[in-house]
Amino acid sequence: MEQMTGMIPQLLIDGLTLGFVYAIVALGYTMVYGILEFINFAHSEIFMVGAFAGTEVLLFMQSAGYLGSLPAPVALLIAIIIAMIFSGTVGVVVERVAYKPVRTAPKLVAFISAIGVSFFLQDAVRLVEGLWKNAFYLSTPTLFTASIHITGGLRIPVKVLYIMVIAIVIMFSLNLFINRHKLGKAMRAVAQDRNTASLMAIDVNAIISLTFLIGAALGGAAGTLFAVQYSLIHPYVGFIIGMKAFTAAVFGGIGSIPGAMLGGILLGLLEVFGAGFLGILTNGVFGAEYKDVFAFAILIIILIFKPSGLLGKTVGEKV
Repeated sequence: MEQMTGMIPQLLIDGLTLGFVYAIVALGYTMVYGILEFINFAHSEIFMVGAFAGTEVLLFMQSAGYLGSLPAPVALLIAIIIAMIFSGTVGVVVERVAYKPVRTAPKLVAFISAIGVSFFLQDAVRLVEGLWKNAFYLSTPTLFTASIHITGGLRIPVKVLYIMVIAIVIMFSLNLFINRHKLGKAMRAVAQDRNTASLMAIDVNAIISLTFLIGAALGGAAGTLFAVQYSLIHPYVGFIIGMKAFTAAVFGGIGSIPGAMLGGILLGLLEVFGAGFLGILTNGVFGAEYKDVFAFAILIIILIFKPSGLLGKTVGEKV
C-alpha cells in the first residue's frame, strides 16, 4: 500500500500527459462526427502525418544548427504550427477526394473510403521515408532535458509541462472558437441541421471543409507533441493512438467537444493508474503492456451501459 501511495503523484503526471494527447486527437474525431455523423477512421493517420511533419521540421532545424540558437519552446511551437498546416492541408484534400464524392452514399461507403485513405497514408509515408532516408523509424531530436524535482522523489520533466500547457491552450481555444466565433456558430448550425443552415446563407461545403481542416490540424499538433514526448515514431504509430482517441471520444460523448476533452484526460489517467497498480499487485508480471486492455474494456462498458458517453446526449434518428 505504501508503494502504491508513493507512485500516485508520478502516475498522475504520466496519465495527464498521455490524456492530453488523447484529448486533442479525440477532438478531431468528435468534430467530424458532430457535423457529418461519420467516424473519420483516417484521422489516426492524420495524427501520424503530423508526427512525421513535426519531427522532420525539428530534424531540419537540428541539421541547420537552429536548435542550438533557438529557445526550445520556440522550436517546439514552430514545429507544431508547420505540422498543423501540413496535416490540415492533408485533411482538406482527403475530405475533397475521398469523402465529398460519397457524402450522400450509405455510411458504409464512407467508412470503407476512410479505411482506404488510412492504408494509403500509412504506405505513402512509409514509401517517402524509405526513399528519402531509408528508414522505418524516425527519432525526434531532444528539445528538453531538464526536470523539476519535488520533495518525495517526484520528477516532472520540463517537456511534460510544455506539452500540458500547449494542449490546454489548444483545447480551450477550440472551445472558445466553437462557442463565440461566427464560423464556430456556423459549424454548430450545420451540425444541427444542414438543410436549414444552407437556407440561412451558410456555405455548408465550406463549413465541412473547415471542420476537416481544424480537426486534421489538431491531429498534427497532437502528433508533434506525442513525438516530442515519446521520441520514436513510425508509419503505423497512429493506429493504436487513433483507436484510444476514438475510445476517449465515445467515453466523453461522441460529438461533444467538452466530452472529448474530458474523455481523453480520464482515459489517460485510467490507463496509467490501471497499468501501474496492476504491475504492483502482480509483482511486475503484468504491467504497462496491458494498459490497452483498460482502454478497450472502458469502451465496451460505455457502449453497454451509457452509449451516449459521459457528456453526450441521446438523440433520435433524423427522418
